[in-house]
Amino acid sequence: MKTDRPSSQPSLQRPELLAPAGNWDCAKAAVENGADAIYFGLDRFNARMRAQNFTEADLPQLMTFLHRRGIKGYVTVNTLIFPKELAEAQQYLRTIIAAGVDAVIVQDIGICRLIRHLSSDFPIHASTQMTITSAAGVEFAKSLGCQLVVLARECSLKEINKIQQQIAQQETSLPLEVFVHGALCVAYSGQCLTSEALGGRSANRGECAQACRMPYDLIADGEVVNLKERKYLLSPQDLAGLDVLPDLVKSGVTCLKIEGRLKAPEYVANVTRVYRQALDSVMTELERPNPSLPTREGGRGQSDQEHYNLEMAFSRGLYTGWFGGINNQELVHARFGKKRGVYLGEVTRIHNEQVTVKLKAPVKPGDGIVFDCGHPEAKEEGGRVYGVVSKGKESVLTFGRNDLNLRRVHIGDRIWKTSDPELDKQLRQSFAGENPQFQRPIDMEIYGEVGQPLIAIARDRLSNIVQVESAISLVEAHTKPLNTERLQEQFGRLGNTPFCLGTLTNHLSGAIMLPVSELNRMRREIVVQLEELRSQPKRWQLRSDVSFQDLLPSSLPSSPTLREAKAISPSLIVLVRNLKQLQAALQAGIQTLYCEFEDPRAYREAVQLVRQQGQKDKEDKGDNGKFLSHLPHLPTIWVAPPRITKPGENWILQQVRACEADGYLIRNYDQLQFFAADRCIGDFSLNVANPLTADYFQQHFGLERLTASYDLNITQLQDLLTSCPPQWFEVTIHQHIPMFHMEHCVFCAFLSMGTDYTNCGRPCEKQEVKLKDRVGSEHVLKADVGCRNTVFNGTAQTGAEYVQRLIELGLRHFRIEFVNETPEQVSKTIHFYTQLLQGEITGSQLWRELKLQNQLGVTRGPMGVSALRS
Repeated sequence: MKTDRPSSQPSLQRPELLAPAGNWDCAKAAVENGADAIYFGLDRFNARMRAQNFTEADLPQLMTFLHRRGIKGYVTVNTLIFPKELAEAQQYLRTIIAAGVDAVIVQDIGICRLIRHLSSDFPIHASTQMTITSAAGVEFAKSLGCQLVVLARECSLKEINKIQQQIAQQETSLPLEVFVHGALCVAYSGQCLTSEALGGRSANRGECAQACRMPYDLIADGEVVNLKERKYLLSPQDLAGLDVLPDLVKSGVTCLKIEGRLKAPEYVANVTRVYRQALDSVMTELERPNPSLPTREGGRGQSDQEHYNLEMAFSRGLYTGWFGGINNQELVHARFGKKRGVYLGEVTRIHNEQVTVKLKAPVKPGDGIVFDCGHPEAKEEGGRVYGVVSKGKESVLTFGRNDLNLRRVHIGDRIWKTSDPELDKQLRQSFAGENPQFQRPIDMEIYGEVGQPLIAIARDRLSNIVQVESAISLVEAHTKPLNTERLQEQFGRLGNTPFCLGTLTNHLSGAIMLPVSELNRMRREIVVQLEELRSQPKRWQLRSDVSFQDLLPSSLPSSPTLREAKAISPSLIVLVRNLKQLQAALQAGIQTLYCEFEDPRAYREAVQLVRQQGQKDKEDKGDNGKFLSHLPHLPTIWVAPPRITKPGENWILQQVRACEADGYLIRNYDQLQFFAADRCIGDFSLNVANPLTADYFQQHFGLERLTASYDLNITQLQDLLTSCPPQWFEVTIHQHIPMFHMEHCVFCAFLSMGTDYTNCGRPCEKQEVKLKDRVGSEHVLKADVGCRNTVFNGTAQTGAEYVQRLIELGLRHFRIEFVNETPEQVSKTIHFYTQLLQGEITGSQLWRELKLQNQLGVTRGPMGVSALRS
């Protein structure tokens, strides 16, 4: 009979279980429930600024506690860093490295460079905020000096396996980490600009406002689509990878990460314990000669207790996320966007202050419940259960007097259990007190013979080793010699210590004995020495003679001076999203054109249009063959590939290149590789927010220009332009900010019955769709060739008032972008920005003109937001 694993397959690696910790109690909860490592933020530069977080002063004590318990500690520095913050970030990193932290989790490319400059061996983990979805992304992280990559949550098991295969073939392997449980962002991490666009709170700065959890109306071709109670169109269910643990282990991922640094310690204890026990069970089964665990097709299957515990921990519904591939009918149920818990059933009767329900799950007095009438945005009725009486197949729930307003409860309402005080008490007890409750095994070897001391060698699973000798020599035993059983009994008495006895190997010669008191002393000495050895801080290399300033861009001899740069006229770059807009931009005389079309096959026609216009200009102005050297440049066209590239999607890049444009707008790591021999400009999605990042892209990839990050306000943008040659950059001064960029396809989920592009009927090609938010703004929804959706802010944003200041700093390339504007709107907007760059109108005049003359509803964009982030 065939087995799942050929006999030649190497032994499977046990993945590390990584738990979140927003405070001390969460750290203890993780440790006492079986985490192998925790990740936590300090009071700056982390993507969960709303968490309680630790301080730099906590680090020595925290790391000593963790290491004594055999746990690793990773610090999150997973935000973008602005130019004026580099000095502070450098000191912060020095403190972290010196404290013996086990690694930092990093988003900013410049910060990776700085860490490697400060220390040659301190481990860097590439955050999921780096949006790594492919082997090219892993290779990029490795070139920065990263030792591990946290893959984007959107990667399926099939894609994870493909990435593993490709990085092994290319010899660019790095350990891979994946999220296994917790909240799922609907947008790609590191690519979400929603909070930034709507309120100046950047998700890339740890200030996410969770707009994805809000209700939206779906508008198709101008009409509101009746989706009944489905309003939370962008709120995915929570990720629960428990059912696919065997597949994750087999994929070779090194680390399984639990999300939740904003969650309570009870959540951390609960989820960590469930995954610890499940992972140990999976490993035990997979390590057997003929493992019988089913793979994803059959599912590991959660026990009722596991499922109950996870739903009570926190649940918007539990789902395997993208691990099984794309299923747009299941990822987002859209009925609510907040915590629910365990589903108990529907109300069947309301009588005499009592509620009757056909129970789907257990409930007991003291449990908290909520009645769901299909309007989660409104205040919901709920309270604690006072009594439960079974009546046949139904149960009658009673509540404390005046606890509920039963007039607000209806037959048919769903009932959810939101609180289980008994479970919470058990969970709190798991990390209460000072004594260790979760013990990790140590293995012992015992040696000795008559007339010699007893020698005990103890090893933990982290390769720490100690040797202890008895102070008394061994003597011949006349009764009760030291056998393996007696040794296990004495050395196994490890209560109130971080250890339990694993294997004990008895190498004693002959029948010999030693007093029990001496065996006990040796056991205590082993514990003391192992704890001491573990708690010694990691000694990473840390150079005191270097600084971030060593990495700042230097002015190259060929670089124009600021005076020379100012002599060049500012140029207007226009990005269009359809052929009609392109024609309008060409007619307006725009010389640099960017195209971002939903279907890259249309780029051929766009390129032909621009080339024909160039030929026409040449003929019109050539004056029968006279010298053409004084003509303005012929228009150039640059086309944009999709923002995300996954394994097997290089055909899209080939399709893009087939149009033979003048150059390409680079959005990700795959495109840096694929278009390496072409003219390229780095787009905003590369998250260039400081000079160290800008310099890296310039020096390593030869990009002609970089688009400054959309997270920068005007002050930070000025800092970037004064710390680098300004001709490196272009700045987008008018656009509908791309807020959410998602694997989730709203078209497929809510305008079809299909699961993905193979069976959805392509509603994205037939209907104009918008999402209407709570305040009435209608945001444009577009799909790309990879079926990924972008929600564009319905209101255009402008930085027009700052243009003159940017020109004075030497910036010469200004971009404006269109989404669904008519050719007339395109022409009018281009006209005003051309006047602005030529100094014929002011930024304030332009803003007022567009507001009056356009239906764009232009607002001042995030460039002007400084109060929150200066």
